[in-house]
Amino acid sequence: MTDARLSGEKLTLAYDKRTIAQNLTVAIPDGSFTVIVGPNACGKSTLLRALSRVLTPKDGAVLLDGERISAWPAKRLARTLGLLPQSSIAPDGITVTDLVARGRYPHQGLLRQWSREDERVVAESMDATGVGALADRYVDELSGGQRQRVWIAMALAQQTPILLLDEPTTFLDIAHQIEVLDLCADLHEQGRTVVAVLHDLNHAARYATHLVALHDGRLVAEGAPGDVVTAELVESVFGMPCRVIDDPETGTPLVVPAARRKAVA
Repeated sequence: MTDARLSGEKLTLAYDKRTIAQNLTVAIPDGSFTVIVGPNACGKSTLLRALSRVLTPKDGAVLLDGERISAWPAKRLARTLGLLPQSSIAPDGITVTDLVARGRYPHQGLLRQWSREDERVVAESMDATGVGALADRYVDELSGGQRQRVWIAMALAQQTPILLLDEPTTFLDIAHQIEVLDLCADLHEQGRTVVAVLHDLNHAARYATHLVALHDGRLVAEGAPGDVVTAELVESVFGMPCRVIDDPETGTPLVVPAARRKAVA
């Protein structure tokens, strides 16, 4: 795709001798809110790890702005692409402000030390994620939803045009899931390319502008949620009979699982 700054070309992804995906090609439309969906162990998080250079492909290449991402200097990459991993662990005794400030590291150098600009960006990132009032709190004292917002604030402080999030709603209750996804939608509307791995297909259909559906390490469908999320696809990919109706709130596809059939006496 000509509008994709970030793409994977004929990727073979593996952990040790266990191959997760082979000959996988995917392109992330620039300016999109792309969500990667699929059943457990289909390669969603593995693909995101490869796109962020956390995992080196066994074969094929990840391209960023037409260059192999493996050739990018670390700080240059960190100024272009931000990552919120699936499990983020804060150092003991670190405050919210200090953790968010770590997002400014890629912008530091021998000739550029901490500045008022950095302070401004950190403050704006905390305000944008609703954690400004928590500035002096210790991260390990916060609730799961608050911590997730703090990690997103740190990623925001990097000021990257591309933001990757690996299951950002995991372990959150439904209200905090929606808060985090609303925040991601806001970031997308402000001009960022957002790529997220989500388990909930209805959340993916509601928030994504572009869906990538994987099954057994293969790309089985991609495109707008209204084109991708069909009853046939859900049953073939997830093994779940269902109906797909219009979400009464948004008009996006809403997956309704088939009712359990009662045993006949």
